Amino acid sequence: MGEGQWSQFTNVDILQFGTRIFLFTVNIPALEQTNQILHILFIFLPFLWALGTLPPPDALFLWAMEQILEFGLGGSSMSTHLRLLIMFIISAGTAVTSYFIPSTVGVVLFMTALGFLLSLNLSDMGFFFKHSATGHRVGTKSKALPNGSEKQFTWKECLFYIIILVLALIETSLLHHFAGFPQISKNSPQAIVGYILMILLIILWLLREIQSVCIFGIFQNPFYPKNVQTVTLFLEKQRRLMKIGVIRRILLNLVSPFAMIAFLSLDSSLQELHSVSVSIGFTRAFRMVWQNTENALLETVIISAVHLLISSTDVWWNRSLDTGIRLLLVGIMRDRLIQFISKLQFAVTVLFASWTEKKRRKSTTTLCILNIVFSPFVLVFIVFSTLLSSPLLPLFTLPLFLVGFPRPVQSWPGAVGTTACMCADTVYYYQMVPHLTTALQSAMAAGSLGLLLPGSHYLGRFQDRLIWIMILECGYTYCCINIKGLELQETSCHTAEAQRVDEVFQSAFEQEYARVCSVNEHFGNVLTPCILLPVKLYSDARNVLSGIIDSHDNLKEFKGDLIKVLVWILLQHCSRRPSMQEVIHKTENKGKESLIILPALNASPQTQSLEDTDSLNSEILDDWSDDNVFGDEPTIKKGKEEKDQLKVVSGVNLPIPGSVESQGVADHSVGTVPENNLYKAVILGYPVVDKGKQEDVAYIPLMEFSCSHSHLLSLPEEWTSNCLPNSKMREMSSLFPEEWYQFVLKQLECFHSEENASNVLEEIAKDRVLRDFYVHAVMTCYFSLFGVDTMVPSPGHILRVYSGVLPWSLALDWLTEKPELFQLALKAFRYTLKLMIDKASLGPIEDFKELTNCLEEYETDWYIGLVSDEKWKEAVVQEKPYLFSLGYDSNMGVYTGRVLSLQELLVQVGKLNAEAVRGQWANLSWELLYATNDDEERYSIQAHPLLLRNLTVQAADPPLGYPVYSSKPLHMHLY
Repeated sequence: MGEGQWSQFTNVDILQFGTRIFLFTVNIPALEQTNQILHILFIFLPFLWALGTLPPPDALFLWAMEQILEFGLGGSSMSTHLRLLIMFIISAGTAVTSYFIPSTVGVVLFMTALGFLLSLNLSDMGFFFKHSATGHRVGTKSKALPNGSEKQFTWKECLFYIIILVLALIETSLLHHFAGFPQISKNSPQAIVGYILMILLIILWLLREIQSVCIFGIFQNPFYPKNVQTVTLFLEKQRRLMKIGVIRRILLNLVSPFAMIAFLSLDSSLQELHSVSVSIGFTRAFRMVWQNTENALLETVIISAVHLLISSTDVWWNRSLDTGIRLLLVGIMRDRLIQFISKLQFAVTVLFASWTEKKRRKSTTTLCILNIVFSPFVLVFIVFSTLLSSPLLPLFTLPLFLVGFPRPVQSWPGAVGTTACMCADTVYYYQMVPHLTTALQSAMAAGSLGLLLPGSHYLGRFQDRLIWIMILECGYTYCCINIKGLELQETSCHTAEAQRVDEVFQSAFEQEYARVCSVNEHFGNVLTPCILLPVKLYSDARNVLSGIIDSHDNLKEFKGDLIKVLVWILLQHCSRRPSMQEVIHKTENKGKESLIILPALNASPQTQSLEDTDSLNSEILDDWSDDNVFGDEPTIKKGKEEKDQLKVVSGVNLPIPGSVESQGVADHSVGTVPENNLYKAVILGYPVVDKGKQEDVAYIPLMEFSCSHSHLLSLPEEWTSNCLPNSKMREMSSLFPEEWYQFVLKQLECFHSEENASNVLEEIAKDRVLRDFYVHAVMTCYFSLFGVDTMVPSPGHILRVYSGVLPWSLALDWLTEKPELFQLALKAFRYTLKLMIDKASLGPIEDFKELTNCLEEYETDWYIGLVSDEKWKEAVVQEKPYLFSLGYDSNMGVYTGRVLSLQELLVQVGKLNAEAVRGQWANLSWELLYATNDDEERYSIQAHPLLLRNLTVQAADPPLGYPVYSSKPLHMHLY
């Protein structure tokens, strides 16, 4: 057959096949009606797309899976899209499999087992077993599990789950096998179990509401601790509520599931095999018992109550529907009713907010009147949005409502916790989140945060920190959340809404009421106070240092204290360095004494006098003055710098390649240091002298330590070179605190391993060579920090040096070329500043012992530096107890000190209206993506105390929102 004949035959075949299909379907009324409806719907598709009601394919697909999984299969929304897809496939396979099981007992056991297992956090369990098996195979313990599961999931919990599963299977099989299936009556076993469930529901409801500060969000709880300032007092007052929480946890996790399994096992609908409705309905019912126990208990009680009220079998509810389908329908109605109430409350709040806003009252009055006149149509939009489970979209957050497109609970397409606008404030949330998660675990388990549902939002507040908490996933004894941190740099809009948040929390947690049950003053706000959480975090205190840092007496003492702190820092550094610890035990076996190069204090003066140095500094330090507090590090004028460079080059005798000197350099590189090179290394540290005056340079002998242990505390050789005129060094050496040096040296703990440690330290303290060694290093650092100015330093000088900007001096290059010594000198300067502030606040230091204790506390418990330093962030992550930073407020013209203190403090937490959050996020998406209104001052992000618009926009996922921190999905075990 040719190609043309094949083509003609195929076309004729297709035409005949299409004609037969048309003749077969043309007379079916249902298809005709569907055809007409679709023709009308297609006309409105562009209009629906323009209004943002038409969902994108990915959002529609994920939304449909969530709805089917939650209401059709009894599952929960998942924290990731991959988990949602896998759980949907497994849950659907469970329902299909149960349809083909021929035995009623087998069906019940299968549904009970799979319902329990699928309600657990299977991913963490899988990782636990995988790492446990790997650890046993390799012979080592598993190192890490995701989301901190290695600290939470243990073999004890695995055994607990196995016991619960076995008991549930035994109960189900016995009740189903031995109990009959009587007709619906008030005395049947199932009805008796129904009565028990009603009592359990009432008890659990009361125990949950009494855990929160507001009962039903309306009335103040008289049993909740009020006006509590300390964590200890709060925990003492909350002890009774915690005991009530334990009782509620037992009833919810152990008693209620077994009672509901008994109710389902006794149902007569399970006699019907190979029924799609039974497979779907009871698969969902046995899953909901564990997945969402509180909602399942409410649905079961409603079904039981209807059975008792309508006992006739002729009623459609009893005749046509089995118990599983009834539970499914009740679950959908329960969810949609809660959504309708939340959406209606949100719409009223938007209407009221627009009317009460004075700036916009004229422009929004017309819209408010139209909403009142056309209120039936507004209700239609709310009902339609509720049926689709899509957000109610207030256009530009005005009382002009549309139906947003259906979307998943997470509201945003990206993975949770992968994006955030990182900044310097992120580290504070990073440190706080693990402790906050631990506190949330006990609060959620006790019921203090209300009914836990995926898509619920909570707002936490502490000082200037705002924490946004969202529930992503819930199951049996576990919950998955996402925590976001909002910016600490408060704008005007941010501040206005943060003040309202503070007012709401203060009225709930701090204000005492005369009446027993007072009404919540802020009822109707999108934020409802819930609980106080004790969390270990940093409290931020900022103090004005006026009167301390500018005090002449304090600054005068500062200079003397700096030398002492330098001595302490250098001695501690040398005693703790690893190289010293390695050789400390080898010293006794060596009888040799170390040779040290030391510049003599009484050597001849250098060619450049101190007066010349002062005149030089006065010419080049015009920029380094108090008028430029935050100026950059001053630079030397170009002409003078080139001249100095020429002097250095002409004054140094460079070796000729191949000569003896070059060979000496090569020998030094391999570890052999000739004596001449040692002399030259020190000579190069002195200022250059004119040609022909080399004999005026100070003679530098090779000095020997008088103690064989002294070399263990000696400074590195590169720190020993002298860069100051000898006259200046002799003058400054008189400031060296000899008694303090002896005291610190004798207090060192580096010789504890030796029996005669005190004798060794006594010998080292008598070593004058080592003492001169430290005099040169300490006084050179001291000169570098203060420059040529011998007067009392100014506050501007203190701030600049604290920030790492040193004044120019002859020793500046010498110090900056030694990064380790520079950091030690800078740390000593910062310690001295903190010491000055403490002495002014707490009183003077009495003796050397108290000063040593104070410096040791700075070393172990404090980080003293700049907020912009990387080490500041490291100290926060490592949870240093205290952090200090010096700053300057240019607006007020004052010097400030910032102190962070790590302690357990109370964080205020409240629940947000979930539909208000979804609606404002939907408007944000519509406004930026559809209306392309990216004006930074647009109305929809302006502050409003009732709606918390600005904070809600911040909490959205980037790029539409800008949280500074967003955690990965955090799985918490609720026991």
